Amino acid sequence: MMKIVIIGSGNVATHLTIALHNAGYEILQVYSRDITNADILAQMVDAAAIDDIGNVNVTADFYFISVSDRFIDDVARQMPLVKGVVAHTAGSVDMSVLNKFDLHGVFYPFQTFTKDKELDFKEVPVLVEGNISHARRVLMEVADAISNRSQKATGEMRKALHISAVYACNFVNHLYALADELLAHKELDFSLLKPLILETTQKALSMKPHHAQTGPARRFDHQIMKAHMDSLPTKSFHHEVYALMSESIMKMYDAD
Repeated sequence: MMKIVIIGSGNVATHLTIALHNAGYEILQVYSRDITNADILAQMVDAAAIDDIGNVNVTADFYFISVSDRFIDDVARQMPLVKGVVAHTAGSVDMSVLNKFDLHGVFYPFQTFTKDKELDFKEVPVLVEGNISHARRVLMEVADAISNRSQKATGEMRKALHISAVYACNFVNHLYALADELLAHKELDFSLLKPLILETTQKALSMKPHHAQTGPARRFDHQIMKAHMDSLPTKSFHHEVYALMSESIMKMYDAD
């Protein structure tokens, strides 16, 4: 069975490491700049914890660089040369950042991860890219072992997916936060939106989101939109967000 080194101890690294361990892979080391974080994750998978990138075991078969996007280049430059496959886990970072390694690629688990929130990694899509056929084969072998939804994808495909995730996850969650803020001002609980959120999500998954759109902007109901705008807090971003989203919706359906 392959021997693996994990570079990182954050949300993605934690879930990925546990999934690999559960699939039977041997985790040799977990690296983190904070030895405490490295040790916490390493103990979960019977690995050694290190906080010096120069002490990475050079005999491993696979190295996952699972750190913040902006640190991938620095980590790659500091790592010793290794013969195993080296892959980062970022969606929008090009594979070329790992060019110093003969075998390199990308192993992108497409999900939002939180350390303490359990999830079934088998249901997490994993997109892989490798610089040569051998790297691609190894990447797909590992992806298939921990996920039922693995596929090859180019850098441009990953970037498009990552941007889409910002829309579908990050922006949507921010809108939830704004909605929660508005409700709190009127002493209403966010849980009131739960049935609406669930129904909207289910419709978006069962039909084209374009066809599931409802609301005043979709109906071009300018009177209601103006009333909403007039009632929003003046010293906040609510006005700008409401206006921008409404304009985008109306433009999308203008030709319908």
